[in-house]
Amino acid sequence: MRIGQNPAKFTKTVARPERITVAVLNYIPFLSGYYTEMLEVLKVCLNSIRETADLPFDLLVFDNGSCEEAFQYLVDEKQAGRIQHLILSEKNLGKGGAWNAMLAGAPGEVIAYADSDVLFYPKWLSRSVELLETFPDVGMVTARPFRTNPDFYNHSLAWAQKNVEVTLQHGQLIPFETLHEFNLSLGQSDADSRHFIETSEDVHFVYRGVHAFAGASHWQFTCYKSVITQFLPFEMDRPMGQVKQLDQRVNAAGLLRLMVSDPLAMNMSNSLTLSNPAAGNKKIPRRIANLPFVKNALLDIYNKIFDLYYK
Repeated sequence: MRIGQNPAKFTKTVARPERITVAVLNYIPFLSGYYTEMLEVLKVCLNSIRETADLPFDLLVFDNGSCEEAFQYLVDEKQAGRIQHLILSEKNLGKGGAWNAMLAGAPGEVIAYADSDVLFYPKWLSRSVELLETFPDVGMVTARPFRTNPDFYNHSLAWAQKNVEVTLQHGQLIPFETLHEFNLSLGQSDADSRHFIETSEDVHFVYRGVHAFAGASHWQFTCYKSVITQFLPFEMDRPMGQVKQLDQRVNAAGLLRLMVSDPLAMNMSNSLTLSNPAAGNKKIPRRIANLPFVKNALLDIYNKIFDLYYK
């Protein structure tokens, strides 16, 4: 039988979450090979969020079955009060499984999502929320302009073309350095990046005095929780490679997919050494490794080793 009264009955108030939840997804299975620097990348990511976000927020981190070192770092950060909500998964649920849990479980009205390798710059949060609150029927906003698949923002373009309040512009509008830097961070060669930039275009909107580019991406986005949770759950049978489902579903629903007009976020990938477009591509080994027959063979070996130890 019960002994005494639960002290919680006498609590008069409870804490209220901030309107915005910044939600970061992390996965570091070990600290060697590809993942050698990933714990340091994670630390830089979280610190950049705290140092540059210019609106109140709660930080939520979902860890997808990481190694002991990453696990302990996150627990220490939570105990120190630098992470408000920490979800620790025993197993790697994949990105889809993690999204199902963290997007549905985020307590804020607005969710600013990021992979754990994103570096943020000042005002990224307020500029993202500005687009979210100014444009109608926004599905997601990414805090950096870059070139995305036009098939994933055709509904945004159709909205702009028929809206008399929108000034619409096509062309080479984003600075070359901004595009090239981001392409190199994704592992594109210098030549491939330049070709892609030369053969694609930007779509720029001005709506009620606010500038935006068409497009957004699953690696970083800000959204209303009530909107994004309409697309849950995600059924993905692989840890990676199927994440464009989110981009496709948001576009298919007729919602706007937008990017801020300045580079306020950057992909660090797995290294703290960011690409330098001004220096050109002087890494001959990287160019050789990106040859299809070499790349496929090396990735096959990597996957076999990964499966042997961690699957």
